[in-house]
Amino acid sequence: MSEREETAVSFDVVVVGNGSLGLSLGVVLARRGVRVAVLGQPHRPGAASSAAGAMIGTFGEVTETLLASEYGRTKLNWAYQASKLWPEWLDSLSPDTDGGELLTADGTVVMLNSVGLPEIDTANYRAIRRALGEYGEHFEDVDPEEIDWLDPEPTARPLQAMFLPNEHAVNATELLIRLDQAFTAAGGTYLPHEAATVTRDGDRVTGVTLSDGTALVADQVVLAAGAATQTVLDTLPDQAAVIPRLISGYGVSALVDTVDGTTAKSVIRTPNRAFACGLHVVPRGAGQVYVGATNVISPDPRSTALVSDVLFLMDCGVRQVRRNLGRSPFRKLQVGNRPVALDGMPLLGETGVVGLWMMTGTYRDGLTLSPLLAREMATQLLGGTPGIDLNLFAPVRRPIQPFSRADIVNTTVTHMMATGYETNWMLPAELPLTIEHYLRLAYTRIADEFDPEFTPPPELLAASRIHLSIAQSLRDYYAAGRAVAAV
Repeated sequence: MSEREETAVSFDVVVVGNGSLGLSLGVVLARRGVRVAVLGQPHRPGAASSAAGAMIGTFGEVTETLLASEYGRTKLNWAYQASKLWPEWLDSLSPDTDGGELLTADGTVVMLNSVGLPEIDTANYRAIRRALGEYGEHFEDVDPEEIDWLDPEPTARPLQAMFLPNEHAVNATELLIRLDQAFTAAGGTYLPHEAATVTRDGDRVTGVTLSDGTALVADQVVLAAGAATQTVLDTLPDQAAVIPRLISGYGVSALVDTVDGTTAKSVIRTPNRAFACGLHVVPRGAGQVYVGATNVISPDPRSTALVSDVLFLMDCGVRQVRRNLGRSPFRKLQVGNRPVALDGMPLLGETGVVGLWMMTGTYRDGLTLSPLLAREMATQLLGGTPGIDLNLFAPVRRPIQPFSRADIVNTTVTHMMATGYETNWMLPAELPLTIEHYLRLAYTRIADEFDPEFTPPPELLAASRIHLSIAQSLRDYYAAGRAVAAV
């Protein structure tokens, strides 16, 4: 045994990542008596959790595409189960209260306005209503003119709206503080460092080495660092080659002090839109709101906001929600990086190295799913049988592709066109049809060049034209997947 191994700190489980998923898993494990360490810098640079609107929403996120595949319906069902766990989860994180003070919104208003494309906005609005009906979940149609605090410009006025009384939002900053406190109170060890490498002995994990050189010994290591997970996974090239690579769904959000000191009572949002979450304004206490809408695929996590994305975000908020937001001061601009796997699906479960697990790739659903995934992953780590089928999203897998190439290309083209309409472009009426035609030809050619069978999700197909590194990662992943399948 080497001197480093003799002096190494030992745990049962090391969780790499201190966002909502990693910390939630740490809390559950610590409460079950496991010697567990959670790693991560306290200020969580670029993490999705820190910049999130933290809408605890199941149905507000529903899209027509989500309902059209087994994988999408599985994610919807998981989100529904998770939503039922949140009241008890918040209560458990708040020793002196029931956790209700962490809620910042009383329900959610989903509005269908005149800004987007009917193929996306109207279709997704109808999909939300359909899913609510299927689950027997209560909602109310409301008159858009009677929505409290809503004051859009006339050309962006809502056509329809519904109120979802059971879809709330939490204060993400305070939630992470409570998770920190609950983890240490349960006996967990928090280490304010990043993991530099995963260590292994043959086909079995042995621990991690921290960025300061400290060695941690553990029989189980869970990679749950969001978009930053890929850097750690790359220290095991054989695993990185056969697991869908993680890239970033970079987003910008803004905390705004309203000029008139008022705030919305409920979340006000649109259905999900082109390659992104819908525009959403979330109350954050007296005289303050959170504004979010952006999702831009990036090869690597970003730490700063682009001017173009800030302009787009605030133009949407001002035009579509409340005109006087344009005269309101910024409190803070935030940047977050959602973890997006190359096939768009979560990475949940054990890798090809015994004892090395992944809990990431959840895209926009990580915070919402955190109580459920923490419970089920903890059960599996401890040798039990989870109540949900995590194997559906096992990290080592053939690329998941729920739809045909033609369907994916059509969706990509529609969403690309929608980005133009959302930015209020002014074109002759016939020109969009020409643009759409040539986009379809271009994306079909790009998809055909990637692989004869596999096609990336629409947002990645679009991003691969801009980012050559994403295109190369897709080609490498498809080739590796075929090599594994041939063995």
